[in-house]
Amino acid sequence: MEKIEEEAVDQLLGKTVENKQIIFKGYIEGIPKESDMELKIGKKLNLEKVPKGSNGLLVKNLYLSCDPFMRGRMRNFTGSYIPPFVPGEVMEGFGVSKVLDSDNPDFKPGDIISGFTGWEEYSLIYNTEQLRKTQADDMPLSYHVGLLGMPGFTAYAGFYEVCTPKRGDYVFVSAASGAVGQLVGQLAKLHGCYVIGCAGTKQKVDILKSKLGFDGAFNYKEEADLDKALKRHFPEGIDIYFDNVGGSILDAALLNMRIHGRIAICGMVSQQSLSNPQGIHNLFQLITKRVKMQGFLQSDYLHLFPQFLEDVTSLYKQGKITYLEDMNKGLESGPSAFVGLFSGRNMGKQVIRVAHH
Repeated sequence: MEKIEEEAVDQLLGKTVENKQIIFKGYIEGIPKESDMELKIGKKLNLEKVPKGSNGLLVKNLYLSCDPFMRGRMRNFTGSYIPPFVPGEVMEGFGVSKVLDSDNPDFKPGDIISGFTGWEEYSLIYNTEQLRKTQADDMPLSYHVGLLGMPGFTAYAGFYEVCTPKRGDYVFVSAASGAVGQLVGQLAKLHGCYVIGCAGTKQKVDILKSKLGFDGAFNYKEEADLDKALKRHFPEGIDIYFDNVGGSILDAALLNMRIHGRIAICGMVSQQSLSNPQGIHNLFQLITKRVKMQGFLQSDYLHLFPQFLEDVTSLYKQGKITYLEDMNKGLESGPSAFVGLFSGRNMGKQVIRVAHH
């Protein structure tokens, strides 16, 4: 779908450019605000060469991913699996980039890569261990931070490895129209499961049923009693709950789990903005129903990534799965797009297009 013009790299090399950047202003409490970030013009960048002996890459960023885990990096907290952002420095996240120059034998100018990069127009990347070259598979490049990137792989590894599904299982997915949830639900349907999702708007609920093939869906904001809502949709109980939100929805799901049910804990986005997160009251259900509840990181399962790429690319090309993407244009739209994640403003995977390649 997208062709990369090799000569464009040569046209950029040797130029000195201004480099727009999104700067993290300082540690926060509560939900992120646009004013917590600032668009600046960084010092002029010479696109001539990467420092010799650095093993690094000079890249032009094409697409950036807005992900809820980035909220955790805005706190002054070092006890997580990834360190906090540095106040006054460029934010970073997953992106798709074009290599302009390379001091690394594994990458050459013109390569399209995905992995961690700066929230800026051009980046020097020295930590190259987890960068991946994208495949020439006629898939949209932006999908490499969504369907074929960290969110897609989170859904794949979480569903198959953590949830250990069986045909006929009753599956509940929260934040079901989001970057991860939409794929979990479709994989579950393809596996022969009965799938219900919840989301926060009527439009999202309609899309879950009409476009993504869920058996049913509900707007959690319209339910006075989440326990009753789940009993209405799952009169026989839930075998698998793929939890993207935590909080009151997790508490209600615990009351409705079947014996030997499985809960995959992924994200807990409702709690990520709270310095004093709410407790869970119904954990006793884990004992009486012998439920397995497991948190996970997609990075625990990277050995499965090649199989994931092959499987999900094939399913997409066969028309067996759909992927919803919410694209914002321009680096300057980044702060607004990121903040919108926490009010459910996005419809599907939130991506920022920084540049045409």
